[in-house]
Amino acid sequence: MNIGPNVIVLTVPMISPVMGPTKIYPVLLKDGEDLTLIDTGMLGQYDALLQAIEQAGEQLSSIKRIILTHQDIDHIGNLPLLVQKLPGVELFAHPGDIPAITNRQPMLKMNPQRVAQMPQAFQEQFHAFLEQLAQLGSFTELHDGQQLPWGGGIEIIHTPGHTPGHICLYVQEQALLLAVDELLVVDGQLTGPAESATPDMPQALRSLHKLEGRLIQSVLCYHGGLYDGSPQELINQLTDAL
Repeated sequence: MNIGPNVIVLTVPMISPVMGPTKIYPVLLKDGEDLTLIDTGMLGQYDALLQAIEQAGEQLSSIKRIILTHQDIDHIGNLPLLVQKLPGVELFAHPGDIPAITNRQPMLKMNPQRVAQMPQAFQEQFHAFLEQLAQLGSFTELHDGQQLPWGGGIEIIHTPGHTPGHICLYVQEQALLLAVDELLVVDGQLTGPAESATPDMPQALRSLHKLEGRLIQSVLCYHGGLYDGSPQELINQLTDAL
């Protein structure tokens, strides 16, 4: 699905050891022949990501940079394989989550107790994945309010709570908010962050205020897809009691 000339929304089937089968929505930003990939999908499901890129009429080799919106495994799961297949690809993330993405700190939501509850094959895959993360190259830090030229121009919005380094992105040219996991679309309705997956829910709700002050005509959520409309009414409802 294309949103204007520079934003390509990928629909990627995902099988989660916790959630079961679902879909996720990574994004490609297009600048001439160059692509910027925002998030990489679930661990072990590289083929589904690659198929979505090809179905969009794009080539993997055109990806010049990868933005990781946060540390969760369904967002960074194919990162080591992509780095292997894309020599010289640039990597970007907020410093609040870079230590977890590079395995210098434990992932917030993948502690040993939780991993031990998952199927044995996934546990083995996950531990190998951690070793691969530790071998990644350097990251460029992204900071709140930063303006970047890709996709016609994007703004980084630091929205901690879901993770310490969670970011949303605002695509001004399309009046589009890439809400990532700060918001969800459930049965066609925009909702707040998933409490079960958000360790600091009060902070995540406070972060919603950082989405204000921009013209937003549509919202893309990593879980649930596209919502046509502004999030302002929902932000008001969720933060009135703060």
